[in-house]
Amino acid sequence: MISIDIEKKLKAYKGVQVLRVKKEFATGGIARITGPSGVGKTTLLKMIAGLITPDAGRIVVDDITWFDSAQNISLSPQQRMPGFVFQDYALFPNMTVQQHLEYATKDTAWINRLLNIGKLETFTTHKPEHLSGGQQQRLAILRALAIKPKLLLMDEPFSALDVKMKGELISDLQSLIKELKATALTVSHNPQELDGVSGDELEVG
Repeated sequence: MISIDIEKKLKAYKGVQVLRVKKEFATGGIARITGPSGVGKTTLLKMIAGLITPDAGRIVVDDITWFDSAQNISLSPQQRMPGFVFQDYALFPNMTVQQHLEYATKDTAWINRLLNIGKLETFTTHKPEHLSGGQQQRLAILRALAIKPKLLLMDEPFSALDVKMKGELISDLQSLIKELKATALTVSHNPQELDGVSGDELEVG
């Protein structure tokens, strides 16, 4: 179970707005986070990951307090260790596909399984500049999964994928999330993108 009850002041076109989120997410699903542009969906993911500090509130993941403003608790991103798929992928330009995954884990069998899921088995020696946008996006997802996180945070993770690849990858992700007893929180501008997928939904804004 993931329990989030936080707020953060955000700079907006019309001055300052306050992002308030109070929500519980059940373990084992892929939850959708939707809402208009500029309301703080990406900021929410970064606050959960520990990259941005909320102004107030609590974040509790699997009974471990990640953040509590009243108790002055704020675990570092390295202590929280979520898998994070950034909207711009944030890949290392000088690392090959294989090196990206080996940087996250030494489990060869797990790496090979991820490569198979991402359809990147024949691209292991390629660096990001030699991959298509869709391949880079898939690599970003695989790298986030490589650490076998209990919480997977994904910011527009399927935007560069065609319908067939997206459907296959989401299906595989559902299986992996259940296997790892993890939870995925997915920011999406397309509310229909995860139709039929088990998981909670949060509308921000």
